[in-house]
Amino acid sequence: MELSSLVGERDANLRMIENELDVVIVPRDDRLQIYGETDQARTAAELLDSCLKAIRGGRIPTQHDISCALRSSLDECADASEALLSEAVMVTHRGKPIRPKTPAQAHYVKALRDSDLTFCVGPAGTGKTFLAMAAAAAALKAGEVNRLVLSRPIVEAGESLGFLPGDMLDKVDPYLRPLYDALHDIIGMDRTRRLTEHGTIEVVPLAYMRGRTINDAFMILDEAQNCSPAQMKMFLTRMGFGSRMAVTGDITQSDLPAGQMSGLRHALDVLDGVEGVRVSRLSRKDIVRHDLVQRIVLAYDAVDERERAAARADRPDGDRDAQ
Repeated sequence: MELSSLVGERDANLRMIENELDVVIVPRDDRLQIYGETDQARTAAELLDSCLKAIRGGRIPTQHDISCALRSSLDECADASEALLSEAVMVTHRGKPIRPKTPAQAHYVKALRDSDLTFCVGPAGTGKTFLAMAAAAAALKAGEVNRLVLSRPIVEAGESLGFLPGDMLDKVDPYLRPLYDALHDIIGMDRTRRLTEHGTIEVVPLAYMRGRTINDAFMILDEAQNCSPAQMKMFLTRMGFGSRMAVTGDITQSDLPAGQMSGLRHALDVLDGVEGVRVSRLSRKDIVRHDLVQRIVLAYDAVDERERAAARADRPDGDRDAQ
């Protein structure tokens, strides 16, 4: 039973590991024999051992779990088993456990549990917001906090939506929809609606946070790269007794006007070394959406790097250095 769960349907898990690590894995009775270069074979053996430990612990890794662990196993500074063997943050309303998929995500989840203020920066698809929402929902369920307060700055991403009909909530709903989407995935649409009606969950634009002190709450600020430094300071100082905060964003995707400093970048500099503040940095290695998302991010990163190199070469000081 353990071996069949390990190899996957039609040995799909083994084929994935073989293709990625350029090894050959042959099932022999109740054992697996691995052939290939020493380092690659050792990596495959360690990964399979971690998967086996997870199975014995009651968790059967999916192909997506193994794909993420494979990416981590190729990083000499990462321990692929850390995510495979990690406990679930919580279980969704559909019975699906939410777990970190990579070692960096596992460190992020630990920071969310242990710290009063956690910053997380990283590219799209790394689970910054989703894991924070799961940790917040878990804290609410455990009675560690009495409510969730979720916020975003209202900044249009490169296009003007113009006049929007309806009252204030109708107008800001499109900007806050990603937060609702995450809640629907985690606790379900009906429960989200009930908790929102009772005030247990509050989804509010950042501009409406001014003047408040929020006690016994798990507060999340999403898309924080679109805050000004003043807005960021305003949000951070809303924290009351018994509250915890998570601030997430991607400093490479600011929608602020050109030349305006991001409050997220500013806060990371100002709060560096401050006791009680944790910073988790996720990278493209931690992208856990469709595999194509990681390739898209890599392609854009490559173009950005070429443009920066060309800009450096065009600068007058660069011309002098070349001479």
